[in-house]
Amino acid sequence: MACSSGSNTKMSNPNVSTPAMAVTPDAVDQKTSPVVFEIYGKIWSVQARLGQGVSASVYRVNSGRASSAVKEFQVDAQGGDYGYLKESSVLEKIQGHKNIVTLYGMFTNHNPFGVATHCLLLELLDVSVSELLVRVSNQGHSMWLIQHCARDVLEALSFLHRGGYVHADLKPRNILWSADDECFKLIDFGLSFKEGHQDVKYIQTDGYRAPEAELQNSLAQAGLESDSGCTTAVDLWSLGIILLEMFSGIKLKETVRSQEWKDNSSAIVDHIFSSNAVVYPAIPVFHLRDLIKSMLHNDPKLRSTAESALINPFFSIPFAPHIEDLVLLPTPVLRLLNVIDDNHLYNEDEYEDIIEDMKEECQKYGTVVSLLIPKENPGKGQVFVEYANAGDSKEAQRLLTGRTFDVGLMHCFGLHCLLINRSLQRLGLHAL
Repeated sequence: MACSSGSNTKMSNPNVSTPAMAVTPDAVDQKTSPVVFEIYGKIWSVQARLGQGVSASVYRVNSGRASSAVKEFQVDAQGGDYGYLKESSVLEKIQGHKNIVTLYGMFTNHNPFGVATHCLLLELLDVSVSELLVRVSNQGHSMWLIQHCARDVLEALSFLHRGGYVHADLKPRNILWSADDECFKLIDFGLSFKEGHQDVKYIQTDGYRAPEAELQNSLAQAGLESDSGCTTAVDLWSLGIILLEMFSGIKLKETVRSQEWKDNSSAIVDHIFSSNAVVYPAIPVFHLRDLIKSMLHNDPKLRSTAESALINPFFSIPFAPHIEDLVLLPTPVLRLLNVIDDNHLYNEDEYEDIIEDMKEECQKYGTVVSLLIPKENPGKGQVFVEYANAGDSKEAQRLLTGRTFDVGLMHCFGLHCLLINRSLQRLGLHAL
């Protein structure tokens, strides 16, 4: 199926290598989904549909040199382009922050049936917080992961709010991990608006909707208008619920819709924390509870702002990631175990041969940026392989695990790149 396109907007960097998806997306439906997009004179093949909503579908695409995401907007009932124009306009104005998805460009796709659809070419990200919640259902995440996510989202919200923008649809599905940048990023700005100029009647998603947004939606359904629009405070409410779900490991949609929550949400938050307190140290739990409570005041004027939340004592506590965290979050770096014993480490000829053999084997699965085998602790005898992107490292992990070599049995799992960098600094070593 050939698709042509035209565009009036230049793409900032169409060949930037972006992270590969960590989840298994839906297979592409050949009958209803595009097979290729022609973007700025280059053919990008559609590898999978990553998501589908009422107004748009998102696809993973590859040009042969880079992977990205394409968000294709459906033509609305009036033949207008409201969703596309709204989201592209907001994204263009908020580019440049590390915790906000990168917009590479915009183009028009013409399918074989003569229908033209507007599309956004976006940075391809990895696992969402929604997927992370599913993987630790009823257990809750580590303090390190909660802190990492909270700080990244608050940094993004602080940037948005300083510019006068309200995200208006913050939820776990709209917070994604970037393996290459090692941070969480916000996506989906289709409901966003400038504070004081709300042009969307219905905002936010059930379970993450602030009380004032709930009231506004109810009035709109009755054909009435509220005295004032929603403010940036609605985003803080949503984040408070998200962090409470990450801590408890429980979806709270039904809880926050209950009369008990409306009557005394503070008591419910206290109960959730008291039920999980035995798992975590007391002081971090105390600070996290207060941080979440500061975001969940029914009165939006009493809610913490993004900037004030960032100075909460919770963010001054240094947490170390658990091994489960490192496995959950995709990374461009692999750590290989059970590869080398001490005899090989101190025989220089054998050591060099092993390095060359490892490079040759690992390069079968992608571009190897660096490879390190420390001779002393920390990391003594382990092999650290840094790939050009997380997609290659995950493919290498899948194919190398359990493989047998002359030097022993190799087991692989992802290691957070920052930890490796700190180890290198402590060791005074450089990648080979």
